[in-house]
Amino acid sequence: MRSNRILKRTLDIAGALVLLLCFAPVLALIAALIRLTMGAPIFFRQVRPGLHDKPFTLVKFRTMPVARDQTLSIPIEGNLPWAGRLLRLTSLDELPELFQVLRGEMSLVGPRPLLTEYLSFYQPEHLRRHHMPPGITGLAQVNGRQTLKFSKRLELDVWYIDHWSFWLDLRILAKTAFRVFRRHEVSDPAELAGVDDLGLCRAMKIK
Repeated sequence: MRSNRILKRTLDIAGALVLLLCFAPVLALIAALIRLTMGAPIFFRQVRPGLHDKPFTLVKFRTMPVARDQTLSIPIEGNLPWAGRLLRLTSLDELPELFQVLRGEMSLVGPRPLLTEYLSFYQPEHLRRHHMPPGITGLAQVNGRQTLKFSKRLELDVWYIDHWSFWLDLRILAKTAFRVFRRHEVSDPAELAGVDDLGLCRAMKIK
C-alpha cells in the first residue's frame, strides 16, 4: 500500500539522517584508518540486485587488502588485517550504506542484497524478496545470520516481505543494535573476500 511505502521511507530517511549526523566523525576516522593501513581505495563496491531486481552498486568500507593489476582491484584471499577485522566486528564497514538509504537504493531494514549470480538459483517465491528495497539489516541477520542455511535465510526474507509492518522494522533495528553491541554474529565469513559462497548455493540447490 502507498501509505505503507511512505511510512517505511519516512523511517529510512529519518533514521539515516540521525545515524549519519551521529557517526559523521566516525566516518572520517574510518576513512583515514583505511587509507593509512591498507591504502586506496577506501570503499568496496560491487553490483547487486536491488528493488525489482534492478542492479545497483553496493558501497561499503573496504576491509580486505587488494592487489592492483593495472586498472583492476582484486580482493586477496586470506586473513583480514586488524583494521578490517575491527570494522567487521563492529559492523562499521556498513556505514556508507546509509547514504544509499537516503538515495532510495536501500532501506534500513530489508533483505540483504546478494550477488547477481544467486538469481539463477532462486525458486520463484524467492524472487519476492526483491519486492522491497534491500536492507542494511534484516530479519535473517537478527535470527542467525551466517549460522542459518541459505534456504532458511531466503525464507525469512520472503516472510518479512509478506508480514512487513512499521513495528516489525523497529523491532529488527532494536535487535540489530543489541547484537552489534554484543558483537554477536556480526562477522560474515561467507563475504570475507567481498563475494558470497556460490559453491554452497549450488550444493544446496536452494530447496
